Amino acid sequence: MEKLVESIFYASRWLLAPIYMGLSLALILLGIKFFQELIHIFPIILGATESDLVLVVLSLIDLALVGGLLVMVMFSGYENFISRIDLDEKTDKLAWLGKLDSGSLKQKVAASIVAISSIHLLKVFMNLVDTDNEKIMWYVIMHLTFVLSAIGMAIIDKMNSKRS
Repeated sequence: MEKLVESIFYASRWLLAPIYMGLSLALILLGIKFFQELIHIFPIILGATESDLVLVVLSLIDLALVGGLLVMVMFSGYENFISRIDLDEKTDKLAWLGKLDSGSLKQKVAASIVAISSIHLLKVFMNLVDTDNEKIMWYVIMHLTFVLSAIGMAIIDKMNSKRS
């Protein structure tokens, strides 16, 4: 009976596969949004101010960072929790594939969140005239919370690796 329960329990990891497929669909939606932003700037490029152009570029960078984060979570999550990805020798393989454990994935996700938050904060600072001071304060507090969380996770991970 115990073997059967353990086998079912172990096989249940495949329930994560549709979630990772959903993330790949989210990546497609993100790509559509990226090109929508890019197409919107072309008709107004000559009349746009430098700061407007920088804001659009920051939005594109933001979308690219979120896309990279999705790819990291999809592949490393699949490999860590479901099954190894076996590619042909001829196929280009991502250098980090199979090397990200859940601890290093958490650090990379935290670093990506800090980078994304930094871009959002920079966009807020570029629109200081249109943003309420209290709102700016909360953006800064949230960003610092992300930074401190990432640092805290890195310290804890380093402490845990020394114990091993």
